[in-house]
Amino acid sequence: MTARGLAVVPFLKRSSGPLFLGRGARIQNPGYVSHEGRLVLEPYAEVQGISSEGINFGSDVSIGRGTLIRPSSYYGGEIGEGLWIGDRSSIGCDGFIGCSGRISIGSDVMMGPGVRIFSENHVFADPTVPIKAQGVSRGFVEIGDDCWIGSGVTITAGVRVGSGVVIAAGSVVTRDIPDNSVAGGTPARVLRKRGDADDSK
Repeated sequence: MTARGLAVVPFLKRSSGPLFLGRGARIQNPGYVSHEGRLVLEPYAEVQGISSEGINFGSDVSIGRGTLIRPSSYYGGEIGEGLWIGDRSSIGCDGFIGCSGRISIGSDVMMGPGVRIFSENHVFADPTVPIKAQGVSRGFVEIGDDCWIGSGVTITAGVRVGSGVVIAAGSVVTRDIPDNSVAGGTPARVLRKRGDADDSK
């Protein structure tokens, strides 16, 4: 992992710590990618760099096996905006981060396997035009510090998740979640505040 990282570091926009790349992990267009400290990409993780504001990692960030970070389409169209991930945050295996719109993830955020975050929606208002030809509308996603995003959660464009939030596995988040909430469901809703019940169970 160390040797693969060393081969990529000279091509990054900025690197101020060790980079570890697992077997099959890729950083495409590395000139758009920055990291402020230790960064780990597990095997077959992929970061696509091309974006107007870059892909920006804090210190001690880990990206799980098979996770894809894609701000822009491989097939043309507008360049995406980019991604910010704070210190000590991690994305579990097989995640998907579609950061064509701006995605900001705070520090000390844990994301389980299969988490999906989308900051773009397809336009489909005109039934006489194929959906694929109607373009997209871009939004944003913001996730505060110290969150636990459970396995298989989907977060859609235009959502702010506050700090200290826990989101139950399999939830679909379509609206804002306030600080220190426990949320779950499809669509996700606030179930309680942290500390209202025994959260250790």
